[in-house]
Parts: sequence; C-alpha cells; structure tokens
Amino acid sequence: MSDTNVEFSLESTNHFIGSIHGKKGVPTVIAFGGIHGNELAGVKALESVIHQIQEKQIPFLGNFFALRGNLGALQQQQRFLDVDLNRIWTRSRVRQLKEGTGSDVYEVKEQKELYSLIKQIVSNNRGPFYFLDLHTTSSHTIPFITISDSLNNRRYAAKFNLPVILGIEEYLEGPLLTYLNEFWHISLGFEAGQHDKDSSVIHCENFLWLALVYAGGLHKRSFRDFKRHKSILDLYKTSKFYHIKNKYEIVEGEDFQMKKGYTNFQSIEKGELMAHSNGEEVKAVKNGKIFMPLYQKQGEDGFFIVSQVSSFWLVLSRVLRKLNFHEFLRLLPGVKKASDYTLRVNPKTARFLTTHIFHLFGYRKRVKKGQRWYFTKRDRKISSF
Repeated sequence: MSDTNVEFSLESTNHFIGSIHGKKGVPTVIAFGGIHGNELAGVKALESVIHQIQEKQIPFLGNFFALRGNLGALQQQQRFLDVDLNRIWTRSRVRQLKEGTGSDVYEVKEQKELYSLIKQIVSNNRGPFYFLDLHTTSSHTIPFITISDSLNNRRYAAKFNLPVILGIEEYLEGPLLTYLNEFWHISLGFEAGQHDKDSSVIHCENFLWLALVYAGGLHKRSFRDFKRHKSILDLYKTSKFYHIKNKYEIVEGEDFQMKKGYTNFQSIEKGELMAHSNGEEVKAVKNGKIFMPLYQKQGEDGFFIVSQVSSFWLVLSRVLRKLNFHEFLRLLPGVKKASDYTLRVNPKTARFLTTHIFHLFGYRKRVKKGQRWYFTKRDRKISSF
C-alpha cells in the first residue's frame, strides 16, 4: 500500500459532494452518505441540502462538509465489495493505514482516502466538530439515532426527539463514528428508513437541516423551512432511549434467513421464533423489542434485541459521570487500572459489578482477554488523530 501521508484535496476526489463555509467559521459539521453502497438515501439528501444552501443563499455560520462513502460499492449498489467499510475503523487498523502496512482490499483504499479527507478538514477548520453518518435499513423502520453513550452525544441526540440507541459500538467492531467519537467529537448515526423508500431520502434531508440548526450552523429564525422539516420528524416524536440486550451474530458461511414480517422496535418474547440458521430454528433469548432484523444478503448482524432505558438511569448516570464517581470503581476489589481510560476486571472477585454498572459510570465493555474483562471510558479525549 502506498504512503498515507499523500493527501487528497477535497475537490479532486469523488468522495467530495460539496462544502459550505459560513461567516463565523464555527461549528464544523461533517456528514457522510453511502458508507454502505446499497444505502443511497444519504447521498441524495446531502446533494440536495448542499444545493439548496448554495442556490437559496441561506445564511450559514459554520462549515459544512458532505462526503460520499464507499464509491465502488455505491456504483454497484452493494453494501460493500470486499469488506464492510463501516467495520474497519479500529485504532489498530488505522495505525496500519498510516504506516502503509494494511490490507490491499478495496475498502481499505476507500478508508485511506476518507481518513486523509477527514484529517484535512479537522486540521484546517475550527471546532466543535459534529460528525453525522446517514444510513438506511433492510427492514421497515421509523427513523432513529445511534450513538456511543457519551454525554456530549446524548445532549445532541436528545434535541431530535427520536428513538436513540445507546452503546451499539459494543456489539459492532470498527464503526467509523466510534473511532471519531474517541476524539471527543460529537458523532451521530441516523437511520432514515428502508433502503429504497422515497421517504428515507426525505427523512435524511429533514434530519440534516435539523442537525445543522442544532449544531449552530444555521439559525432557525433565518431558515424559513425549519418548522416544516421538524414537523415531519415530529411524527415519530419520542424521548425514549434504548440499550442493546442481545445480538445474533452471523458467522461466515452461515445460511441465515430472518423470519418475514418483522419491523424495527416490534415487541418480541423470549422463545419466539425469529429466524432459521442452516435450517435450524433461531429463537429469541430475551424479551424486548427487535432491532434491525436483517433482510438482505450482505451483513454480519442477524438482529438485535433492545429495551428501553429508564429516565432515572439516564439522570443518575449523567450525575455520576459529571462528578467523576468513576474514580471509585478503581478502589473496588477485582478492579485495577489498566490505563488512563481502561479498567481491568477480574470477574471472580467482582461478581457484583455487572456490565450495566460499568455503563452507569460511563464505561463500555471493550474486550475479554484470558480471564479478564477490559472496560474503556466513553467520556474521554484522545489527542492524536
């Protein structure tokens, strides 16, 4: 692989949809469409919003950059060509990318260029930075938001009054937004609806306009269509936050067939027939609501089970994190500091500390090594991009 220090200018790459530079220069919003090539709604919405701001000369305060994701997969309208572009943004893989020692698969080429573009934008513009990733799903769904459960993400996501899924990064390896969130940048994923629905493009546009207003790039009093865009997403208005209880992961070579008819957030019961795997029944292991059932050929996640997070838990976790109560976890038996932001936990001596407790104090389950669990703090900032 060639040296990743070679920079790509925004205007010279097909990843670049357009940009807006406002009079104040802050904040900076960076939005992606088409990270998955069969999800065209986000790209169409970004093209439309950029065009409207320019054509109508809508007063803009900050900076707005719109980028396409997986160009080759978009051309063929496939989720990916070799590997999922939204599963390779781990620190180790990015380090390989920078060192020029990574894989030569197609999506790494795309990652290299996107990384260079993101780094240029962050280096040449002022924060705060807001990253938005637009997606659609293979099943019918109302619009919803996914975030890593940091307090800055929560505050921003709550403004939209849409369902919010917390902590999905624990169940997915290498999403782009999880990597960006480690630098304390606000990072929201938006799922607009089913892949080929016209309404998904409309929802993406509505979300983008609101996101620009809520970030401070647009003032709603100078943007006449704000109420119209807000009213459309208000059709799905809710203040509910959800967390993931279970994930069915598809292994390589598995013949997975989701049972037809499921829609996002539909209630399910433990023992309910959900799918078939290699001809065998797959049943729900918990009560809850089904989340993102897979109705397409490509993908590693069969379905998730989620449940609502109580308002009390949200308030308590916010208070504990702001008061830095997480420091007390290090004093408990079976818990040791592995690094500034990571705790090493012996499950035998810390049986009373469930994953839910670590979530409360702002940690996410990262990985199991040998007989130890490693939990990493969400509300942190890493300096080196």
